[in-house]
Amino acid sequence: MNDGIDAGAVLARIAAALDRLAPAATVPVDWSASPAYVWDAKGPRAVPVLAAPPLDLLRGIDSQKAVVVANIARHAAGHAAHDMLLWGSRGMGKSALLRSGVVAAQAEVGPIALVQVAPDALASLTGLFAALAAQDRPFLVYIDDLGFEDGDSTGPRQLRSWLEGGVEARPGNVRLAVTANRRAIVSRHLSEQDDPINPRDAVDDRLALADRFGLSVGFHACSQDDYLAIIAGYAADLGLAFEAGDALEWSKRRGARSGRIAWQYVTELAGRAGRRL
Repeated sequence: MNDGIDAGAVLARIAAALDRLAPAATVPVDWSASPAYVWDAKGPRAVPVLAAPPLDLLRGIDSQKAVVVANIARHAAGHAAHDMLLWGSRGMGKSALLRSGVVAAQAEVGPIALVQVAPDALASLTGLFAALAAQDRPFLVYIDDLGFEDGDSTGPRQLRSWLEGGVEARPGNVRLAVTANRRAIVSRHLSEQDDPINPRDAVDDRLALADRFGLSVGFHACSQDDYLAIIAGYAADLGLAFEAGDALEWSKRRGARSGRIAWQYVTELAGRAGRRL
């Protein structure tokens, strides 16, 4: 007895509901076709345009720029190159320099690609390495603003394994670039050390994590002259006029001087002039 219920219709509704609940089919990514990619918890996705400022507009970091750009170019050419740790003050162009360096290498050297790893995907980085190892192309895998929680021993151990030795080490066509606010990456206050008998050993072990990067490049808060030079470069490129006193007042209100604050001031200039950026 079906009491007027159409069993076929019920089954069709159930099937439709299951289809809606099922995850969408993953579209395979072509690792040879795009300038950049993002790797997150859902897997990879291609980025068709890698946005980055021209290298000559990145000012106040000339020595850092020379080292980082040269290393990226070597990797793009298939030559020996280092994993990189870019550490230091916020807003001083660490991530912008990596993007700009890759764009410059793509134009001048060869088809290197940037792969940015989302914070929720660090645990699956070995899967990314496996995918990239099968490609005939160099990749710069980029982890932005890396830091480990107090008491996290797994994360630093994984990073050491990725950088050198171990079965999970990154493949030869991949180099890691990490940005962080401090060179040690992990906290190293005496109250947070895990070796009360020999605290110096705990500090040394945490600093050794940074030592595993072939290049450790520091970025420091810019001087007043550097801050104004950064603004002058952007303003000249965009055809905007500015007054030094106004620019310094902007930085005082923000409580800092950095490349990021300089760009925010240039955005303000453009807005006052009725311009789009």
